[in-house]
Amino acid sequence: MSGSMPFYQKHHRHYDRGYRSRETESKLSQYQTSSRYTAGSSTSAISTSRGNVLFILILQITKHPVYGNPIFYSFWQIFKYTSLESVNRLKVSSHSGLEASRLSPVPKRAKPTYLAVDKENQIIGYVVPIFRGSQEFVTGFSNTEEARVRDTASYMARRDLFTSGLEMERSEQISRRETMRESAERISLNKRIYEHGEHFKRINEDSLMHAPEFVIKPRSHTVWEKQCVRLHCTVSGWPDPRVVWYKNNVAIDPIGNAGKYKLESRYSVHSLEINRCDFDDTAQYHVSAMNSKGELSAYASVVVKRFKGEIDESLPSPRHGPVSEYGINFQTHIVDKFGVSFGREGETMSLGCTVIIYPTLHLYQPEVQWYRDDVLLSPSKWNHMHWSGDRATLTLTHLNKEDEGLYTLRVTTKSGYETYSAYVFVKDADAEVERAPGAPLDVRCLDANKDYIIVTWKQPAVDGGDSILGYFVDRCEVGTTHWIQCNDTPVKFARFPVTGLVEGRSYLFRVRAINKSGMSRPSRVSEPVAAMDPSDRARMRGTSAPWTGQIIVTEEEPAEGVVPGRPLELQVTEATKNYVVLSWNPPGEKGLEGVMYYVEKCVSGTDSWQRVNTEIPVKSPRFALFDLAEGKSYSFRVRCCNSAGVGEPSDPTEAITVGDKLDIPSAPSKVVPTRNTDTSVVVSWVASSEAKELVGYYIEGSIEGSNVWEPCNNKPVKATRFICHGLMTGEKYMFRVRAVNAAGLSQFSPESEAVEVKAAIGGGIPHGVLPEMGPGGNAGQLTEHRPRWTGTHETVQSLPDTTQKRSKAQADTEARQGAGAASSALTQPDPVDSKRKGGKSGSVSWAPDLAKDLVSVSVSDSVSESLTDIATATHLDSVTAEVQDQAVETANESDAQQASSPAPPYGITVLECVCDSMVLAWKQPTFIGGADITGYFVDYREVTDGVPGKWHEANIKAISDRAYRVSDLKENRKYQFQVRAANMAGVGIPSLPSNTFLCEEWTIAVPGPPHDLQVREVRSDSLVLLWKPPVYQGRDPVNGFYVDIKEADAPEEVWRGVNNKATEKTFIKIKNLKEGERFVFRVRAQNKAGVGECSDVTEPVPALTKPGTKEIVVDVNDDGIISLNYEFCDLTPDSKFVWSKNYEEITDSSRLTIETKGNKSKAIFNTLEEEDIGIYSCLVTHTDGASSSYTLSEEELKRLLEVSHDHKFPIIPLKSELAVELLEKGKVRFWLQADKISANGKVDYVFNEKPLSQGEKYKMNFDKNTGVIEMIMESLTPADEGTFTFQLQDGKATNQSSLVLIGDVFKELQKESEFQKKEWVRKQGPHFIEYLGYEVTPECCVILKCKVGNMKKETSAHWYKDGREIKSDEHLGFTEGVLKLEIAQISKKDAGVYEVVLKDDRGKDTSTLNLTDQGFKDLMNEVFSFIANSSTALKITSTDQGIRLYTFVSYYNDLLQVTWHYKDSAIAFSDRIKSGVVGEQLWLQITEPTEKDMGKYAIEFNDGKGGLRRTVELSGQAFDDAFAEFQRLKAAAIAERSRARVAGGLPDVVTIQEGKALNLTCNISGDPVPEVTWLKNDREITSDDHCILKFASGKFASFIITGVNTSDSGKYSILVKNKYGTESGDFTVSVFIPDEAGGKKK
Repeated sequence: MSGSMPFYQKHHRHYDRGYRSRETESKLSQYQTSSRYTAGSSTSAISTSRGNVLFILILQITKHPVYGNPIFYSFWQIFKYTSLESVNRLKVSSHSGLEASRLSPVPKRAKPTYLAVDKENQIIGYVVPIFRGSQEFVTGFSNTEEARVRDTASYMARRDLFTSGLEMERSEQISRRETMRESAERISLNKRIYEHGEHFKRINEDSLMHAPEFVIKPRSHTVWEKQCVRLHCTVSGWPDPRVVWYKNNVAIDPIGNAGKYKLESRYSVHSLEINRCDFDDTAQYHVSAMNSKGELSAYASVVVKRFKGEIDESLPSPRHGPVSEYGINFQTHIVDKFGVSFGREGETMSLGCTVIIYPTLHLYQPEVQWYRDDVLLSPSKWNHMHWSGDRATLTLTHLNKEDEGLYTLRVTTKSGYETYSAYVFVKDADAEVERAPGAPLDVRCLDANKDYIIVTWKQPAVDGGDSILGYFVDRCEVGTTHWIQCNDTPVKFARFPVTGLVEGRSYLFRVRAINKSGMSRPSRVSEPVAAMDPSDRARMRGTSAPWTGQIIVTEEEPAEGVVPGRPLELQVTEATKNYVVLSWNPPGEKGLEGVMYYVEKCVSGTDSWQRVNTEIPVKSPRFALFDLAEGKSYSFRVRCCNSAGVGEPSDPTEAITVGDKLDIPSAPSKVVPTRNTDTSVVVSWVASSEAKELVGYYIEGSIEGSNVWEPCNNKPVKATRFICHGLMTGEKYMFRVRAVNAAGLSQFSPESEAVEVKAAIGGGIPHGVLPEMGPGGNAGQLTEHRPRWTGTHETVQSLPDTTQKRSKAQADTEARQGAGAASSALTQPDPVDSKRKGGKSGSVSWAPDLAKDLVSVSVSDSVSESLTDIATATHLDSVTAEVQDQAVETANESDAQQASSPAPPYGITVLECVCDSMVLAWKQPTFIGGADITGYFVDYREVTDGVPGKWHEANIKAISDRAYRVSDLKENRKYQFQVRAANMAGVGIPSLPSNTFLCEEWTIAVPGPPHDLQVREVRSDSLVLLWKPPVYQGRDPVNGFYVDIKEADAPEEVWRGVNNKATEKTFIKIKNLKEGERFVFRVRAQNKAGVGECSDVTEPVPALTKPGTKEIVVDVNDDGIISLNYEFCDLTPDSKFVWSKNYEEITDSSRLTIETKGNKSKAIFNTLEEEDIGIYSCLVTHTDGASSSYTLSEEELKRLLEVSHDHKFPIIPLKSELAVELLEKGKVRFWLQADKISANGKVDYVFNEKPLSQGEKYKMNFDKNTGVIEMIMESLTPADEGTFTFQLQDGKATNQSSLVLIGDVFKELQKESEFQKKEWVRKQGPHFIEYLGYEVTPECCVILKCKVGNMKKETSAHWYKDGREIKSDEHLGFTEGVLKLEIAQISKKDAGVYEVVLKDDRGKDTSTLNLTDQGFKDLMNEVFSFIANSSTALKITSTDQGIRLYTFVSYYNDLLQVTWHYKDSAIAFSDRIKSGVVGEQLWLQITEPTEKDMGKYAIEFNDGKGGLRRTVELSGQAFDDAFAEFQRLKAAAIAERSRARVAGGLPDVVTIQEGKALNLTCNISGDPVPEVTWLKNDREITSDDHCILKFASGKFASFIITGVNTSDSGKYSILVKNKYGTESGDFTVSVFIPDEAGGKKK
């Protein structure tokens, strides 16, 4: 076979030699170049022992399955060949030891790394050779090298045959254990190598190769933002494909996006994980698999969504529900559910459900959440959650009553969610002491501060049979196990502030209840809370040390030596009879050193303040006070303190009386149990009418007759309905409820009726799931309300049919039979029945309207068509007509009698129906026979196949109500009923037989119809409608009623609602009626399931006020007694006044006393209080409905109480209360004004409960015409501090008014009185009307001025500064005027204390003005303000040095403070940027400006207030212009500085004697160095021996004449010139000869 590389290794870097790591390449290179390993050295290649030939080939066989197998095959060929050659050549028959294991002729798999050993079996290194090539040649071995290896091996074998025994002894030193282990490994490896080799002999390697295929393609995902997503795929193919992931056709580089992408490939499963997805990750992803046979790709999409409220408007809205376009729509089913569970405190409970999700994706996990009472649960030491992939489990490790509630499992997939709920009940653990109460529950910490923590809890449902005396609170510091009791005596209020804590440490709390039998078990401990202020907690820098609970807190750096101010907003946040909690805000100053607080209390009515915390100040702005006297009133105030001292007290609180402000709630009412399932009952009740801060309700149940009550719930529920589980099927239970708040438990409600535990028809309410109310109100007035259920679907049943539908002919026949029966009963009554019921044989007493009832075309008194099948009689036969005539005649005859039996009732309806009884209702007869109806008798008969049976009596004793339950009926049988009324004259004839009703249990959810509608207080525009609630409540208690109205003659379609919102009362006042119109009414009841059927329609009622109608009048007599009075003139002998409250007859005389005399009745309130609020009505019986009502509201109650008090205790009205004012000379006047007082009125003046009388100190005056009463005092002394009272009396009427003058109030008044007195004395001479002040003029001059008065010519004014007189004004010529002193240019030297003294013979007055320190600073700030306002706009100019910004002010003062800003930051001045002042100009110089200096500049004048800022923008064109001008000026300045100049040194005229030497030198300047030219008489001269011209160092030009003569006289000039300019200097030389007379010059 050729030794070339296989073709598939040439095209794929997987198999290319360069694909190996650098380490492998290095080792391979070492292997190929080392003669020791390639030639087979004696130490590591071949060794023999005891005649054995060892042949070592060190081989690393790769684990890669593709190219590893051919290597195995090649290795086997090479090894087999070389081994057999060696064995045959050397004829070795045995081998042993390590060397022997390497001579095995059978190929074996080598370990990844082989050790190289020397001759003595010592490890000298390792090699990792790699064999490639054909089956005959190893890569890197030539034929010559192979021959060398064979020769060397033969030589070594022959040499070792004669080796001494020393080598044999060494080999025998190998332990037996190593020999056995290596032999076993050799045999195993040889076998595996042999099997692999044989296998690859039979396989054609090219037949295994195939293109990549996706066994599982990646799936699309839709995830929430910030979640992680993983795409998976499984790829097959050989050779193994290379897999690359792409995002939007761009290869994903996990290294370039570290932490964002993670790629994994294991066992042909490839995955891409995207960490914390964002919107940029929304894209199309595809994976590409490629090998030598081809390439294949698969695609998937990732959509990232945001939660609601975080959606970017620029992006599409997130989609909800199934994402069908990606091919996934999960269906979730919860099976194997947990049911209602019962546990006991301390036990462990597990709740679990099996969740089936289709389609099943093993790598996709739904979101599984657990809720308790709609609150999401998190894993904790109490709650352990587990999700196994198909089952969700919640384990409650240690049950407590806090764990009781409705548990909900919610399984959420991307296609939606499914939930399941069931209730868990937790009972109290067995008490450690018999009859001890249960443990409290739900211990929490409401308010945590440095000094105290308020702990709250809920009272237990079980009190052990004895009332709970109170509770003990225990605390335990975090990290310890030592519990400390916090209160010495039990507290009854379920809230307690725990004090005595160490600031910064964390605590746990628990609560125990106690009754007279013993102590309960402790509650579950609260969450740990730190004793520190919330503000400190926010600044906390450290963390809790787990072993101590110590918290490290850092605070602001305090300011030492500052006394803190007054605390702010002090208030009482909580008050009970055991403690009062105060809170306040720290003083406004911040950074004060170690501020703490002292709390002071004061009993109301006194001025004695006592410090509460004398020993230890309070650290936090909250404090709890104990040991206050219950019933007393206190005021409180707080002082701040620190090391600098104690501050002023805060404003005191209002007086508060110590006592529980929270009352125990009132008992619930109307407990109604309803069947639910075979083991549960739905209990509903009416909430407590008076319940503040309600915590919830406890329900108890008892088997009827056992008198043993057991709690149904151990955790309060806030709803007014609860499903009680765990009841015994078939037993009858009664229930009661009580409310609970922090103040305690209420009384129990009245016990409910017994209900048999039996499944309701139609199924019960699911575990813990209750129906919600439908839409509130009755928007359509007549629209039927259906219940809306949550968590289940249940059909709402309609009212059951009681009869089958019959044909019209059959209905007519039954109607005739009914009428005939009625007529036969009228004409021929049963003698037996007449005797039994008090009637006379053969006598007929009937109302004239009975015929109308008999011939009525349709009956509207039934509940509805679904409740009854109305039998309509459309025709009457001749018998009925005769009966009608006879009835009318009989009624006419009865009018002459005084009393007769009443007419028959009518309108029989069914109010409730159960399996064996029915509740009937009927209407009162229209004619009662002249006497009150004493009762009713009910008869019933069974109707079989339309044939009525015999009548049976339902009641032997007359019933007074117009509703009655007929019992002992048979289920699913049909019945008819008739009713007879009775009065003192006897029993009347029976009513017509009712419609046929089917006796079957109602299971509808909505209530039945109300009944017994009555109309009261009919007026022209209003009336009052009363009714009774339905007997059948439905599945839930009735919670309201709707009233409908229509005109009597209007069609049925025009019924309209009176109230849009359901009323809970059983009466309503209907207003805005049309006068004279006849109306009818009906009522519907509502419960949580919806609105029930309508009641019977009332008779038509005309809206008319009958003549003589009067209303109830309220009266208050002189003794303050309040009464309600009603008068009715048209009384009958049997008429009575019936008083009602809220339309329920008043039978209790404890609140009202009823007095009736003649046609007047009076209801007198014994003691009018809040419980008397309500509607009071009075009905006169045996009349045409005379009645009236009066509403006593809360406002009316207050008004009546005030009127009653005024009548009982009359007072003299006051226009103004006692007040105090100051008069001239500091006199004090106390006065008040009475509104009305007679001449007999008198006044007593009292001071500190001691009477005062007229005298030198007190001057009293009483003007009875105006009602002004006054008392004048010349002055106040310390003895006058106290309470002044004026007591008025005018006959029976009295009044008084007091004024308290104590403490600071009295001191201020006394001080003001003394001041007014001194002011009066001062104003008798020259004085200051306005004291000395100052004024700043716009020119910034300061004028000190004061206004004086009462001046005369002799008055003088003297001005002083710092005690030295600076000005004197004599003989002022005005009575009132202004004195002024002007300071032109104020400076620091003008600071001082200025004083003006006015004096003459009448006295003197002084006014002082302090213009030092702050006073002078305030003055200068005002001056600065004028200077700032006078400043001009900031301007820009250029100089040869740079750009200058400047402004002018009208006057500059050295004390003026200005700040220059650049881009709103103060400028830091340097050599380049400077500021200064020149005259009134303020400037900012920017030297050598650059573009970095562009921006906004401002100058700010500081005047101590807001200051004034002038700005200018140095940018754009402004900067360009300024910069260009700067460049121009700079160039001009440079030219001016650098031009040639004659600096000096030359005189104007030089006079010199002939023969002398003349030497003149001048300074020359210029850059570059100028050229110098000398001129004589305007002609250039040059240097020679006579006239030497020099120019040295570029600075000094010299003119030297060695010996002058007369020819040298003349005008000389020096001319200097460079490129910047030319300048000349002239001088004249005059030479004279000394011999000439007079020294004549030449």
